[in-house]
Amino acid sequence: MRIAGILLAAGHSRRFSHGNKLLYPLQDGLPTALIAARNLVAALPHSLAVVRPETPELAERLSAAGLELLACQPEQQEMADSLSAAIRHLVFSQTPPDAIVVALADMPFILPHTITTIAERLSANASIVAPIYQGMRGHPVGFNKRFYPALATLTGDEGARSVLRRHVEEMELLECDDPGILQDIDTWEQLQRYLPDE
Repeated sequence: MRIAGILLAAGHSRRFSHGNKLLYPLQDGLPTALIAARNLVAALPHSLAVVRPETPELAERLSAAGLELLACQPEQQEMADSLSAAIRHLVFSQTPPDAIVVALADMPFILPHTITTIAERLSANASIVAPIYQGMRGHPVGFNKRFYPALATLTGDEGARSVLRRHVEEMELLECDDPGILQDIDTWEQLQRYLPDE
């Protein structure tokens, strides 16, 4: 089964008060988004990053990490819009994937093993796969191609949550020992928790 990764990296960092959070150096001076990208590519070598055209530095770093790039238009820069743009791009490619795993560029601590395990469950014909840690559901989330039509018409800032709500009975919850599935960086204060001690 051919499974592709999608990295959503087109956000505006509206709640982050110090520039583009995705370019902010985190571990070993690497940008947040680059760490997330490397983790995704380590598990799914065929991965696509959705970026804004006005973030060329971010696009360059993600491309160098091995991701295909999709520049979304201004009207496609909310989370759901950028996801639907990625789905349409993949579906109309020469070899559309059988399933996808959707990851967020502001979640740099997800272990590649977690992503690999989600992909394995999709390969075993799971419809939707979401990881849980200590009873809490997190990211990334995997979808069988049957959900492409619904994902391709999403709009707004809610991401795929509406699809998950409509198909909750088809969701397979994957227990994992990976707190990174819950650790996102939205604000400057959140980022401070993850910076190494001087």
